[in-house]
Amino acid sequence: MLKLLDHLEEGLITVLMAAATLIIFVAVVHRYTLGIPVLHPYVVDFSTSWAQEVCIYLFIWMAKFGAAYGVRTGVHVGVDVLVNRLQEPWRHRMILFGLWSGAMFTAIIGTLGAHFVWVISRTDQISSDMEMPMWLVYLCIPLGSYLMCFRFLQVARKFQLTNTLPHVDPLHVAGMPEGAVPP
Repeated sequence: MLKLLDHLEEGLITVLMAAATLIIFVAVVHRYTLGIPVLHPYVVDFSTSWAQEVCIYLFIWMAKFGAAYGVRTGVHVGVDVLVNRLQEPWRHRMILFGLWSGAMFTAIIGTLGAHFVWVISRTDQISSDMEMPMWLVYLCIPLGSYLMCFRFLQVARKFQLTNTLPHVDPLHVAGMPEGAVPP
């Protein structure tokens, strides 16, 4: 079940990133083809005024779910210089305190975000260019925050059981054999 959640999380981030890239590409190509006299009559009726707004929303959703992915994989920003200098068992306690604090903070943000989405869904507020309900845009706050809370709890449980944290080796290149030197 957790593998499915991992794949859904990664897939959502990938789709959001690909969609934003494609939309930005289309908008830029459209903008430049408007200046070409031969192509102008064919592209003038197609509007990309909505592209910037959609990309902003896609990047917001990407950031919320990307932060949860970062906690799960160990690439989320963390300042652990002082914690790593502590002697055991204080180091262990401080790491757990930090993980539980992160879980509590994201649970609070998720709950406040859910309340905000509930309140705004009762209004007629819509986005300026796309004219879509704004509660859909803000839905990323509770969803992403609750997922991040779950990831903090997941990492805390694994740390309690194994005394290891997720870690990414910045020198490792996926798909490259161990010991091989990148060009």
